[in-house]
Amino acid sequence: MTNTQVTHIQIDNYGPWTVTPEPRREVDLQTLQSRLYADLSQLFGNRDGYVFFTRFDNMIAVSNGIDMDAHALIQESVSNRYPVTMSLGIATEPRPVSALGTATEHLQNAGSAQDTNRREILKGEVLDEESRREDDLQIAHFDVDDATGKYTDQLNEFDTFINIEQGYAELMQYMRRAHDSLSFFVGGDNIIAVCPDLNADAYHDAIEHVRTTVDVQLKVGVGQGPNASTAGMVAKHALERCRETGDSVHLELRE
Repeated sequence: MTNTQVTHIQIDNYGPWTVTPEPRREVDLQTLQSRLYADLSQLFGNRDGYVFFTRFDNMIAVSNGIDMDAHALIQESVSNRYPVTMSLGIATEPRPVSALGTATEHLQNAGSAQDTNRREILKGEVLDEESRREDDLQIAHFDVDDATGKYTDQLNEFDTFINIEQGYAELMQYMRRAHDSLSFFVGGDNIIAVCPDLNADAYHDAIEHVRTTVDVQLKVGVGQGPNASTAGMVAKHALERCRETGDSVHLELRE
């Protein structure tokens, strides 16, 4: 059974801040968002976590092994370097969607995302060390089969982007609906999904669903580990195994 620890990252009062005292230039907002995401990716990544940007003013971290004190230090680092602060909700559940739901509730119960009085909330519970296991996380690394040959070298970039995004959107919705998984586009033609304890048949079904629905062919490597960094690297190697063998699914699961 997996135990996925999720941290919901939310910039405090971000919407009003972007138009106070007057609307800020979009290029400046995009720069701030991208730099903040890069810093958070490093701050969590240095602690073996993953961060996914979702809407940029809200981000999702897979934070197994990162305790409350470390979360507080990450908050402090952001507040020292940026003109905005952020709140963090943390929860652990066997199913990633359930963990995110509880983490989000911690923030919502503390006040609105646009409440000027809600600042740097840190609520929730982390997975204690005694309960952690080597197979707490199951991470799947998908990519589009021969994306370069089918799209990049054949179509203009925008049409390539449309095809890749259609595959991502369909996979994201299917994995959420069928398996309570959280799937994230991570650039190029790559998608990382944080999943409960799924078998090979579940991944074959997901790939077939995307192929028949939007005509995008995927392959996936799946790994397990005690934290996102470890599980993710196992998944990357499993994906390389797919490329070597021509298989669409390869799982590297702990006994």
